[in-house]
Amino acid sequence: MSSAPRGVQEARQELGGRLRALREAAGMDGRTLAGRLGWPPSKISKIQLGRQSPTDSDVREWSAACGEPDTAEELLILLRDLNRRYADWRSQARQGHAAVQRAWGEAEAAARIIRTFETCWIPGLLQTAEYAETRFQEAARIMGGPSDVEEAVAARLERQKVLYEPGRRQRHIVLSESALHYGMAPAPVMRAQIDRLVSATTLPGLKLGIVPLHRRLPASPSHNFCVFDDRLVTVEIASAELRLGLPEEVALYRKVFDALATSALYDADARRLLTSAAESWSEKS
Repeated sequence: MSSAPRGVQEARQELGGRLRALREAAGMDGRTLAGRLGWPPSKISKIQLGRQSPTDSDVREWSAACGEPDTAEELLILLRDLNRRYADWRSQARQGHAAVQRAWGEAEAAARIIRTFETCWIPGLLQTAEYAETRFQEAARIMGGPSDVEEAVAARLERQKVLYEPGRRQRHIVLSESALHYGMAPAPVMRAQIDRLVSATTLPGLKLGIVPLHRRLPASPSHNFCVFDDRLVTVEIASAELRLGLPEEVALYRKVFDALATSALYDADARRLLTSAAESWSEKS
């Protein structure tokens, strides 16, 4: 197996190719295997082509049906690497949004330094209850899952206690000014949320920067990401959360973060920008 860095799609395709080879070695075509497993033939095709990720039980059943049950453990290593790097939102939503928040809280509490860049939303560590509620309502509407908005909001607010605990933890959050102007919540909620950010600029364990609009940037702010202790990067896309841990991946995101952070306003300058943004919401209904 190659030791070169692999993306999510390449990992899916490698696993699919290994499963296809197992089927072919057993002398079966896709329809025959689907019949043995009680699956639609389309599922066999999608897994083999890397268009669908199998579950643990899918891999075990596939291997057993091909007469090679012991091969499953090796293939599950590939699957777990894929799952480590790609966690789709729908699967996470089935656990409940509150469960996801508690998992995030554990990861944040364990990290000494977290660097976060956001272009669209206020980060969970700084959200008011009302702003968080609108975010979970959106997630439930789009992704489905249990209607546990109230519990999820409580779990998100519980995460924020880490900001007030004494110790050596450091949080460096950089926001694009655009996150202050997108209508992600009603105007009164946006005003209160921005006021919360003004207060957050004085927290001793937090460094909060705002990248102004119309400023020439040294790097493209193409998407949100979070760097944990220079060992793991999480990236949020519409369909999933990517978890990147290869040293070269982490180093690249650190380079982008550091570049964007140099363009941000901090302390009194940040508070002036935040106050202006809050006043712009006062003019809206």
